[in-house]
Amino acid sequence: MKQKTLKQTKLVGTNTSRKLGFMSTAILILMVAIFIGVAFGAVNFTMADTVACLFNECKNSSQGLIFWELRLPRVLMAMVAGGGLAVAGALLQNSTNNQLADPYLFGIVSGAGLGAVLIVALGIEWGEYGRAIGAMLGALLAVTLVVQVIIKNALHKPEHLILAGVAVSFMLAALMHFVLYIADPLAANRIIFWLMGSVATASLSTVMAVGCVIAIVITIVLLMRERVDAMLLGDEQAMSLGVDVRQVRFLLLIFTALMTAVIVAFCGGIGFVGLMIPHIARRFVGGATKSLIPACFLLGGGFLVIVDLIARVSLENQEMPLGVITSALGSVFFLLILKSRHPK
Repeated sequence: MKQKTLKQTKLVGTNTSRKLGFMSTAILILMVAIFIGVAFGAVNFTMADTVACLFNECKNSSQGLIFWELRLPRVLMAMVAGGGLAVAGALLQNSTNNQLADPYLFGIVSGAGLGAVLIVALGIEWGEYGRAIGAMLGALLAVTLVVQVIIKNALHKPEHLILAGVAVSFMLAALMHFVLYIADPLAANRIIFWLMGSVATASLSTVMAVGCVIAIVITIVLLMRERVDAMLLGDEQAMSLGVDVRQVRFLLLIFTALMTAVIVAFCGGIGFVGLMIPHIARRFVGGATKSLIPACFLLGGGFLVIVDLIARVSLENQEMPLGVITSALGSVFFLLILKSRHPK
């Protein structure tokens, strides 16, 4: 009875004023992060220049080129990628009742890396988005392998789902490293940098592609939020409420994989966002889908925009991969979570 009561508190969440306060703060953080992100970089804009460019009144053509073709697309891509990864992490944690779950556990990064490496190593010419197409196909391969392993009975056992993802991740990573070892060194260097995460190649068209996928998934999840929330009560309680646990968990797995695959295809590997952000958001808005998903998107988007800014300005004449920063922060965050859960 005590265990059930503790689980039910996840749905109760926090009071309305606290939720609204957190949402308002998250929106403010995101807006400030976007403004600072488009203003600072290799070429800094003044506040007046930034506002003028936002209204399509840049001082000159070079300033307009930097703002509209380089700076704004990468900031928007960081926003949708960070928000999408945070939402994917929240869905995976709620569907498995495991708050240490992360969307990258399904081998999606390894699969995407393998697909991109094969495209480059084999010299396949698929146009401007060739590497992204290869990464998407590789990510779908990883998801397919995981689903084939768990489809019969492991959907009732979330821990098996995680283990299947880890096994597939190691297998595809081994294949990727082998291809990198025998590939052309220059091509290998480009792929290795991409695998560590970057939004430098973003354009408004790719932002729209990633954003549309994430928006569709979020809309569907919010429409089925009652069934998603029932999963927090545990499988037996959810089934007693008439929820098809296998179906809901399978759908959430597919949605998580789809969002992560699209983000990885265009941005490379950016780890730990899906682990950190849902934990922070859950403390302020609770675990109910209606409030958790928007909060994760806002906070995750603002977080990655700030990380991208740090990556651009921290080293002179160089750009640090996003995955290096998020992994450093995420590993410390992960250890702090484990420490706080250690029995005294």
